[in-house]
Amino acid sequence: MPKYSTLSFCILIFFLVLAGNPHNVFSQPLKWYKGNTHTHTNNSDGDSTPEEVTKWYLANGYNFLVLSDHNFLTKVDGLNSQYQKDEHFLLIQGEEVTSRFGNKPLHINGLNVERLISEQKGQSVIEVIQKSVDAIRDAKGIPHINHPNFGWAITLAELKQVENYKLFEIYNGHPLVNNFGGGDKPGLEEIWDSILTSGKLIYGLAVDDAHHFKRPLDRNSSLPGKGWIFVRTAKLSAESILEAMENGDFYSSTGVELTDYQANRQSIKITIKEQNGSKYRTQFIGKNGKILSVKNDNPAVYKIRGNEGYVRAKILESNGKVAWTQPIMLINK
Repeated sequence: MPKYSTLSFCILIFFLVLAGNPHNVFSQPLKWYKGNTHTHTNNSDGDSTPEEVTKWYLANGYNFLVLSDHNFLTKVDGLNSQYQKDEHFLLIQGEEVTSRFGNKPLHINGLNVERLISEQKGQSVIEVIQKSVDAIRDAKGIPHINHPNFGWAITLAELKQVENYKLFEIYNGHPLVNNFGGGDKPGLEEIWDSILTSGKLIYGLAVDDAHHFKRPLDRNSSLPGKGWIFVRTAKLSAESILEAMENGDFYSSTGVELTDYQANRQSIKITIKEQNGSKYRTQFIGKNGKILSVKNDNPAVYKIRGNEGYVRAKILESNGKVAWTQPIMLINK
C-alpha cells in the first residue's frame, strides 16, 4: 500500500469530499448587510472628517458606507485598511455628481466610480441628468438619482425619460427634500408607483444624506441614521453589494428590520423582526399605487394573481418606522 504524506492525504480527502458533494464545499450563504449610500464629509458640505463619519457608522451597526461628497472623490483605501476587520465593515468610494439647470439642483450619486466626474451641462433637465448617469456608467460606477423633490428640481415626466439607471431615492433623511410632495407635486412613493406602472423597473432607496454629525439636538440639521438599506449577498465587497442592488436584492428602511424576505412570481413572504411593544401592518401595493392587500400577520404572505402589474410591499411599524421591499414586475397577457 503506498504511503502518503499528511499534506497529500488532506488533499486527497478534500477532492473526495468535493466529488461527493460539489455544491456544498464552496457555497457561501447569503447575508443581510446594512448600509448607507449617501452621506457627506468636510470634503464638501459636511461638518466632519471622513474618519469621524466612518466611526459614526461603524459604531452604529452599519456594514458598509458610501462617502458621496459633492463633486469630490473622497479616497477610502486608507480608511478601509484601518477599519475593515473580519469583513464586518466596508467603505465604498462615491461621489454626488452635482449640477444645475437654471435654478434647479440636479444631484446624481455615483457608487464605486473609478474617477472624479465633473459637473455636467446641458440644454434641459433631462439632458443634464442623462449626462450624469452616462458619465457615472462610463466611470464604471452605479448611478442613483437623488431627492428629485429637492428644490422641486426633477418632475415625474422628466424622470420617466431618463435611461440606464435602476436606483432612485424614495426616502431621504435631509429635512428639506420634500419626500411627501405638496400642493400639486407628488411624493416620492407616488413617483415610484407611476414609473413602475409605466413598465420601467426601478428600485427604491432609503438614505440619510447626512451632513451634520456635531449638531445632534438641532432639528434643522441633516443627521445620520435616518434611512438605510439592507442588501442580501454572499460577500461584503463593493462588487457584490452593487450587483445585488442593481438586481433589486435589498430593502429600504427607516427602522423596520426583516429576518427574511422571499419573493417569486407565485407569492411574497415577509418575516419581520419584531420589537417589543410594536405592532406591524404590511401593505402590498400594485400598479397605480393601489393597495392590493393589507396583512397584520407575521410572516405576511401575498399570493400573486398575475394581473397586478407589479407588487411591492410597505411595512409600517406602530411608532412610525417603515420598510419598503422592491417590486416584482409582472407581465400581463
